[in-house]
Amino acid sequence: MTSNRITTQTRGILASHNIQLKKSLGQNFLTDQHVLNKIVQAAQLTEKAGVLEVGPGIGALTESVADIAEKVVAIEIDGRLVPILKKLFSTRPNVEIIQGDALEVDLNQIIETHFGEVEQIHVTANLPYYVTSPIIIRLLESRLPFKNIVIMIQKEVAERLAARPSTKAYGSLSVFVQYFAEVEMVAKVPSHVFVPRPQVDSAVCRLSLRSEPAVKVENESLFFAVIRAAFAQRRKTLLNTLHANLLSEMTKQQVENILIQADIQPKRRGETLNLAEFAALTQVIHTTDRASV
Repeated sequence: MTSNRITTQTRGILASHNIQLKKSLGQNFLTDQHVLNKIVQAAQLTEKAGVLEVGPGIGALTESVADIAEKVVAIEIDGRLVPILKKLFSTRPNVEIIQGDALEVDLNQIIETHFGEVEQIHVTANLPYYVTSPIIIRLLESRLPFKNIVIMIQKEVAERLAARPSTKAYGSLSVFVQYFAEVEMVAKVPSHVFVPRPQVDSAVCRLSLRSEPAVKVENESLFFAVIRAAFAQRRKTLLNTLHANLLSEMTKQQVENILIQADIQPKRRGETLNLAEFAALTQVIHTTDRASV
């Protein structure tokens, strides 16, 4: 299917059903076959693969992955689009459309019900800006057996996911995602290939899930709390931001001692720490008897 045909079909379906897209849902439908192909290629699908798609819209990507994968389950939040999708894919027995919010549906049940026979499970999604981080976090925290997550997201967010220490884009989301997955920006996508056209450019990102987290930590919840505290006030030193946002029951001298014990200079900022250093800092805090402070 050519890009012009996808665009025409998209506009035609929306018009024939008198559907006005909702800004509140961040609805921008991809209409470029070349980009769709890049997403499919990045997902590394096989004939025995299962695909969980978040936000199918009116099914352009759904159709592309269904041509390859053994099973596709698409979760669509907009109830107006669900009957359209079900009609479009009524002759495709390997496609299942579910109405629901990807932040609330029972992902375990979906996998048990629909993906019992597949060899690998992949996630594909065209995510609106307002829900990008929550959905990524939920997918990773679920620890479900996904091989990879290939997502179309705002370019700025994609840069944050892939960012390295000591860069402007590097933040708590960068560390969180890279703890669970290897991140690769597959392609930059201009705004004109969407209907309607958004105000920002997008990018395709592939998160290849690790068999084990990037670093070993004994207390994972503390690890994430340390990350959040380190980036809570980016311009402050680690000494000051940790004392203000995580270790307020300690004196600054005690917080400084913890940083030194972790081989981290107290005047450094959170954005300079890599995953291994965050893990080392977490371990020292974990083994410190804070109750006796």
